[in-house]
Amino acid sequence: MNKGTVENKDSFLGMIADKLNRPRITDPVARPVWKNSPQWEVLRDANQEELVEVLKKQCLAIHTQLVETSVSDLKETIRQELMNLNASSLVTWKDERFFEYGLSEFFTKECPEQDIDSFTWDPTLSREENVKMTEKADVGITFSDITLAESGTVVLFSGSGKGRSVSLLPTNYIALIPKSSLVPRMTQAASFIHHEIERGNDVASCVNFISGPSNSADIELNLVVGVHGPVRATYIIIDDK
Repeated sequence: MNKGTVENKDSFLGMIADKLNRPRITDPVARPVWKNSPQWEVLRDANQEELVEVLKKQCLAIHTQLVETSVSDLKETIRQELMNLNASSLVTWKDERFFEYGLSEFFTKECPEQDIDSFTWDPTLSREENVKMTEKADVGITFSDITLAESGTVVLFSGSGKGRSVSLLPTNYIALIPKSSLVPRMTQAASFIHHEIERGNDVASCVNFISGPSNSADIELNLVVGVHGPVRATYIIIDDK
């Protein structure tokens, strides 16, 4: 995200301080050092395999199917999931990871040969054109940037070629989860984003936290799944390359 400029900042803050009848505070805010930090203790010593088991259990609670596979079997695993969903169309991010994991030709060539229309979010098109194609898709597929084992949450950083609609508008959603993306919980994701900002690195203008298919229990506490987003969600955990 491009950094902008702030005009008349000092005079504006000075006017507010005058209205509060106090001098303007210019010293930076010091982050407190807490005696206890319980948020870092949850699953602190869990390794990747243990985090996978935590994620599996949580997926049962959030009505999400979880599949494990290897890089070499990833294409066939996705093919099988598309068959299970009776998918005739799909949409993906424009993401280099699809090429790195050997999926680009599968989506652009093999899927159309099997009568599955494939569309890749295209930053050269207008947002309206991309959304129009995306909302017609049976399945949206993205990679997870960070995966929270405790809550069964995939974290998606939007950006050019990575439209938010891909995980929201299609009837079904598939998240591809490299095992290395697993962390214990929200604490680690928030810390990563905070440190990226501190380093001066660009951070996505929108960070989505998705925990399975959409659901609501607003009406008499009766759970309804798939009310304002994908009806079904599948997580595919991929062994690291």
